[in-house]
Amino acid sequence: MTEKELLYVEDALGHEQYFQTQCRDIAGRMQDGELRNFAQQMEQKHSEIFSSFLGLL
Repeated sequence: MTEKELLYVEDALGHEQYFQTQCRDIAGRMQDGELRNFAQQMEQKHSEIFSSFLGLL
């Protein structure tokens, strides 16, 4: 993996961690159960994407 590709993966990992945190925080503040479930699903999806990127390393 080139240095530029590694930097891209590291950047993508940081973004996915940020998205996970945001989804978790938003889900914790949601009063509507359906919206809360959606935010939790999005958090899970970003967790899966993070794991995929991490697997590249």
